[in-house]
Amino acid sequence: MSCQQNFAHHLPTLRFPVSTTVVFIRRHQPPISASSLHHSQETSDKILRTHNAKSTSLLFLIDKASPKGENQNGYEYDEISKLLELSMARKRTPQFPGSIYVQSPADVDVNSSLPAIFNGENDDYDFEVIMRAVEIRREVTLEIFKEAMRKGKFGITYSTNLASKLFPEFIDYVMIQAASIKQLPEFANSSFNVRAKACLESSNVVPLIRWLKHNGLSYPQIGKLICSSRGNIESIRSTAEWLKSIHVNGRFIGVALLRAGKNILERNTEELDEIVWYLEKNGVRREWMGYVVSRCPELLSFSMEELKNRTNFYFDMGMNEKDFGTMVFDFPKVLGFYSFEEMNQKVAYLKEFGLGNEDVGRLLAFRPQLMGCSIEERWKPLVKYLYYLGISRDGMRRILTVKPMVFCFDLESNIVQKVQFFRDIGVQQKGIASMLVKFPSLLTYSLYKKIRPVVIFLLTKAGVSQTDIGKVIGLGPELLGCSISKKLEPNVKYFLSLGIDLKTLGEMIADFPMLLRYNIDILRPKYRYLRRTMVRPLNDLIEFPRFFSYSLEERIIPRHKILVENRVNFKLRYMLSCTDENFHQRVEAAVQRRQMFESGISNNIESDSPTDDSSEDETEDEFSTLAD
Repeated sequence: MSCQQNFAHHLPTLRFPVSTTVVFIRRHQPPISASSLHHSQETSDKILRTHNAKSTSLLFLIDKASPKGENQNGYEYDEISKLLELSMARKRTPQFPGSIYVQSPADVDVNSSLPAIFNGENDDYDFEVIMRAVEIRREVTLEIFKEAMRKGKFGITYSTNLASKLFPEFIDYVMIQAASIKQLPEFANSSFNVRAKACLESSNVVPLIRWLKHNGLSYPQIGKLICSSRGNIESIRSTAEWLKSIHVNGRFIGVALLRAGKNILERNTEELDEIVWYLEKNGVRREWMGYVVSRCPELLSFSMEELKNRTNFYFDMGMNEKDFGTMVFDFPKVLGFYSFEEMNQKVAYLKEFGLGNEDVGRLLAFRPQLMGCSIEERWKPLVKYLYYLGISRDGMRRILTVKPMVFCFDLESNIVQKVQFFRDIGVQQKGIASMLVKFPSLLTYSLYKKIRPVVIFLLTKAGVSQTDIGKVIGLGPELLGCSISKKLEPNVKYFLSLGIDLKTLGEMIADFPMLLRYNIDILRPKYRYLRRTMVRPLNDLIEFPRFFSYSLEERIIPRHKILVENRVNFKLRYMLSCTDENFHQRVEAAVQRRQMFESGISNNIESDSPTDDSSEDETEDEFSTLAD
């Protein structure tokens, strides 16, 4: 009996379902001779290794098997039936690497196609096999996403970089979705690739990526956004559109979406509009809202109750709506970035300088960046260093209130270097403490762009000697804040044009450092009145450079008229540096001396002319702060 006849003879015994059909494919072969047929029967026990050789050998040996027993090779009848059913199935689902199914769910018994681990037959099945299958399916999903990106006209490099940011969160989401939709009737017979492509198309993720890229978001930002959306892709577009409506533009859209927290994608526009309305009601202008949200997007994650508590925290310190609005605009983090505990600790520390609750409110309204400074890392080391320099708590309070930005600077890289520079040029320790309290803005200037260039100019262009430079800076630290080209250099040229040599000018500056801070328009009329009306020599000005510090209309002209009316003459020092009462006493004494001299009794008069008398004014501190 031939092979085909043998197979047909045993078909009723295997009891195939009615729906199963057997198709024989006859190849063109030469006629089979009796000898070859006899040889085939002799070698029927030995089957050559061909496709489905195992099932074919079972087919040839089935006549030797008992209906319910075992054959000589150890196979049971039920096992032989299952193998034949799988081998003779009408349709096989195309498989891809990593598939955990051997056969299509259209099999007679789907469970027969599952591995032993799913049938509970082998509890020790290697877990790595399953994980390897999942990894392969991930890679397949990743390639499908890259293909979708290329169809969307994205470059290969951009698609690869973005895919690396989406792996594995979003890729796993697509993979799970593709597996779940297999239960739907329209995808029951679809391959995994088809289902994954359908999931990507239905999510509109590729058009969203193009839209986000057009709005200035980088691919790392886009990847984080898509992964944080948890599959709700459209919420990204709607939230980004809302941010654009309040003037958040460019790259700040991505920054706001990422820093605002995951719940921002879950909030509707009505809740976000309520937050904006409340801020606008309390002084934050509508045109500022985009800037505020861009710099502190955490505001969008607050509930209305928490936002009101934070706002009342500043209103309780005496702020009005105008101060609150400008404070939030200057430093948006002051409202939404720090915890209540941290904010209370910093306010309590500022009060230790002797400031009241309203004083702290005004201070924060003026310089809200203080709220961003650390107490342990920034404020305490600075306070210890200022105390080491000899500055008292009152002096620190003055520095804090006049220039609070000093408490925001780094101690080592900013303040210590400047103090060391002042020591190197000859400023004494007490002078450093005095100049810092007198002019705190000094610490805000750049050492290499502002302070050093001014010192070099005074030494090389203004005639100040190296022995006097420390004295000049200590008495007039305000000079370090002057512009060289617009203030110092024009003043030096003006004094040189009056006939004063460079060395003498340096001595005048050492005597009165503020000389270089006056505007030339103020200096010129005073000098003209001194030379033309008072008819004084230039040496009087060199001896008393403070002459330029007094008001021409309120002091110089009135006192000069009194001297002229009484026909007396004083040096500029005695004429201007005393009070009105002392000035009139000196004038009366000079008039009496003149009258006695004219009457011929001058021999009995002691020489106590103001030009010679120096008992009071010689001991006067020439470097004290002027009254005018």
